[in-house]
Amino acid sequence: MWQRGGLRIGLKLRRFCTETRRHIEDEGDWFYSSEWWDNHSNGLTVLRSPSDKGNGIVSVLAYPASRPNEVYWPGTEKWLQQRYAEIHPGFEHDERFRILGYQWRTLRFNDETRQSTVKIMAAYRESDPESVCFMQQAHCLAVPYVKSMVSAGLASIASSCNYDFKNVVRGTKIMNVLCIGHGGGTLPLFLASKIQGAVVHIVEIDPLVISASIKAMGFPSFSVMAPSGERQLSKPNSMDEVLWKGIHERLYLYESDAEKFILDTKNVYDMVFIDAYDGEDIFPHKLWDPDSPFLRALGDRLHPDHGTVIVNLHADAEGDPSFSGQILPMGKYVSRVCSAYKDVLIGKESSCDQEDSGLAFTVSVPWVCNTSLVVCRGFGTSGGNVHRDLVLNTLISKSQEVENLLNLPFSCLQYIMRGFILVD
Repeated sequence: MWQRGGLRIGLKLRRFCTETRRHIEDEGDWFYSSEWWDNHSNGLTVLRSPSDKGNGIVSVLAYPASRPNEVYWPGTEKWLQQRYAEIHPGFEHDERFRILGYQWRTLRFNDETRQSTVKIMAAYRESDPESVCFMQQAHCLAVPYVKSMVSAGLASIASSCNYDFKNVVRGTKIMNVLCIGHGGGTLPLFLASKIQGAVVHIVEIDPLVISASIKAMGFPSFSVMAPSGERQLSKPNSMDEVLWKGIHERLYLYESDAEKFILDTKNVYDMVFIDAYDGEDIFPHKLWDPDSPFLRALGDRLHPDHGTVIVNLHADAEGDPSFSGQILPMGKYVSRVCSAYKDVLIGKESSCDQEDSGLAFTVSVPWVCNTSLVVCRGFGTSGGNVHRDLVLNTLISKSQEVENLLNLPFSCLQYIMRGFILVD
């Protein structure tokens, strides 16, 4: 899309709209949703290929982004120049960078299902006009359900007994995170960027999705792991160092089936995020069956004191009498999924009347038909007779702490309070 003849930098810049709008600090605010949540015909296809992993046709579409305004681009260009100088000390001349523009890029399955939306920046080095690179904007969460998972999940683990969330954010303690389902990589990149102590493992079954996230959605290539368990790249390339130094070293992207990965790994995870719908919008039965090897192994791999699991679910639809029980189409029977995760991960006998026994809850995601399920071991409530209002007040208090520590551009409250329900 940024092809050039010689130095004709402006050839495609007409696609990058910089019109002035009211100031909103959150570049992923739903106010801008018309820019990426649009019809297929309004986007430019930058990648399209058939998947052999059940995702149908995988495509990435590009849409113009109105933020950040062009007046702020020189500041980012200077930052890139400074980063390059830090990584290449004594370079014979200052390397200058130029920004081509910003775009939304949306990953779709079968031309219909939106799997992920990211904002990317395109830039190049003046000394090499063909050196165009894409950088996903890690701070920008566009799809509301991702903000919901982040808000509810981080507020929950911050509420867990004796969990030192402050030092994890500062990087003096490690938080081991597992993300099942990659998409464009929005969630793992956000966590690794905002939380200095986060070491994030990502499991994605489809190599085409992995390739699309790197080639078309600006995810760091150094994160990709080989079957041997080593990184595919022995060292990051020069631009990865400039764009991601301090971040890409803490991202580990595995091509694997989720069940196989969780059965084989010996890691213990503090947080697990699950968002694993396929091309037919189906959440696989083996990822929520209470008798499945996956859920049992997940329980063993989850930290016993504060382990927290967050699952993205589509909101319930009307029951279908022909449902076979082998798959969960379009979020049907969400209550069954919630009960399975709660029963396996914190026990059938656990209840809200038991101190520090762990609990599970769901919240409704605003603007889209999704539900976030959170299961947290050792939730930090003191005394018995824990009720909904007490749990919710604890989460609200901790969400404000999370916002301040991470300097979030959005408020967590609207993603915690809406439709809050404790799972029985």
